[in-house]
Amino acid sequence: MQHTMAQRMVRFSDLTNKIIEDDDAVVRIVVEQHPALGNGPVEIEVAEDEVEPIRKGALSVVSLKLYQGEGSEPEAVTMEIEAFNKLAGGRDMADVIRRAEPAYPPRKQARPAPVPVIEKLDYSTLEHAGKPHRGKTTEAEKETVRNNLPAINERLKRDGIRTIDLDNAEHVARYGLEALAQEAGYSQQ
Repeated sequence: MQHTMAQRMVRFSDLTNKIIEDDDAVVRIVVEQHPALGNGPVEIEVAEDEVEPIRKGALSVVSLKLYQGEGSEPEAVTMEIEAFNKLAGGRDMADVIRRAEPAYPPRKQARPAPVPVIEKLDYSTLEHAGKPHRGKTTEAEKETVRNNLPAINERLKRDGIRTIDLDNAEHVARYGLEALAQEAGYSQQ
């Protein structure tokens, strides 16, 4: 006969060290600022009934950064809002703040990245004539290809682009090369 043993996990409040009976009664607290913090925020767990005094003890505060001199590191200061408001010498601090210059430039609305303007190629020039393109083949491009076919095919081949073939009915029709194809002995059907 084997005996089975069970283990029970018990949670304790990090504040009072009292047992937290119900897992649903655990409240996670992240401490973000405290003089004892060394390497950033820490997390503690407390019982749900321990949270009310934390809320009651909450202060209305203002967070400031003091810049003392050009290029100096800012000094972070947190103080009670009532003490801060008194610094305005009887003036309304809310009004002082509304009239103040923004410390940081306002965030710009995210705009879509500008679409680069694609330079339109002039296919009627020796530099671009005969290159494959979606647009209509103009009379000027046809004439450039007809008058300079050997040079254009040499450039197309050098650039790794398909050459214009007089035996290809589509090429002949696109560039108006019927007479050249016939002279070269190709018959288009």
